[in-house]
Amino acid sequence: MSDDRTHVQEFFSARAADWDSRFPDDGPAYAAAVAELGLHEGDRVLDAGCGTGRALPPLRAAVGPSGVVVGADLTPAMLAAAVRAGRDRDGRLLLADVAALPLRSRSLDAVFGAGLISHLPDPAENLRELARVVRPGGVLALFHPIGRAALAARQGRRISEEDLRAEPNLRPLLAGSGWRMTSYADEEARFLALAVREG
Repeated sequence: MSDDRTHVQEFFSARAADWDSRFPDDGPAYAAAVAELGLHEGDRVLDAGCGTGRALPPLRAAVGPSGVVVGADLTPAMLAAAVRAGRDRDGRLLLADVAALPLRSRSLDAVFGAGLISHLPDPAENLRELARVVRPGGVLALFHPIGRAALAARQGRRISEEDLRAEPNLRPLLAGSGWRMTSYADEEARFLALAVREG
């Protein structure tokens, strides 16, 4: 599914107020996915498409007080929900499009993207922009708190071979965008693909 900027904003604006209450049990899955990034004290990390900021507390815990955590999202209502939840204490919130991030090149150690890739209007170009802001050897995590089949069932549709998150589609997409996939898991309880920024 590929959506333009306005559609993405409308979709998430309509759902921002009750987003966290719709998915109250996702916290442990976010924490486990963040742990797999292998972050260290003092690292700099971006939560791309951060929504209500559910990944910000585990990201802050991983990089410690000396690290930098930034949450960027296109939808003001989602960022407002993150502030109401107090998650702005764990990272700096930016109203920004991942297609054109207001960040210096090679300034980050990692990017975390939960439920992100299916909402990118130009996945290859947008993944290149994420690669731009990450140092060589830095890490990208593409995550969803349930697997592709479970998500499709929740949405009342069948899993599709065209899904960008299918490994045969995602691996070359990442490779063409400056990333090398290092692990891939599509299980009932989560989807997580990890990639390293090529030099």
